[in-house]
Amino acid sequence: MSPTTPAGRRAIAAAWLLALSALFQAAPGRATPASDLEQRLAGLTTWSADFRQTIDDGNGKVLRSAAGRFYLQKPGRFRWDYTEPSEQLILGDGKRIWFYDKDLAQANVRDLDSSLASTPALLLSGSGSVSGQFVVTALPAGEGLQWFQLIPRHSDTDFQAVRIAFDHGELRRMLLADKLNQVTTLVFSNARRNEKFPADWFSFTPPPGVDVIGLEAK
Repeated sequence: MSPTTPAGRRAIAAAWLLALSALFQAAPGRATPASDLEQRLAGLTTWSADFRQTIDDGNGKVLRSAAGRFYLQKPGRFRWDYTEPSEQLILGDGKRIWFYDKDLAQANVRDLDSSLASTPALLLSGSGSVSGQFVVTALPAGEGLQWFQLIPRHSDTDFQAVRIAFDHGELRRMLLADKLNQVTTLVFSNARRNEKFPADWFSFTPPPGVDVIGLEAK
């Protein structure tokens, strides 16, 4: 799936929320893999990082790649600023999610809940628990990283599994395997924690002349 397609855009947003919803839950201890995972980013209110994204066919052949910077603020606000291969924006303002393609001069908007209803996205609002939504397993360390695997407990998701890797407590990678056996890999760098974002950073107003499709078009 490409970030230029609706399915690809939803998959990227849902994949990130799938993982970060888990990471933004506070945990009292580290007795289980789920609580260990939660504890690693306890106290985090905002996070941003550069990312490089690849999608392969499940056998290592890269189908697409992209890059940009990601921003997240609890609860439920996020933005993906794609700079490669073209300028695109995926933005969640807490209620709606926008998909804006600068080259196409087109913006799609929909209700955030209905867009990601088949994912644990609502955990970002604090309405669920990691162990209630996922089977969490601590995996052996690899490439100098500590890995966790999250398997959705419910079958109505687009994903088979997500793997998350940390380097000394900092999130570095995320691998998402979808039901088509394609694997999306996200590699993060230059991360910053708990920085203050501009007040309007998680709001979007379509530029003049942009064709708006979805809720705002009604």
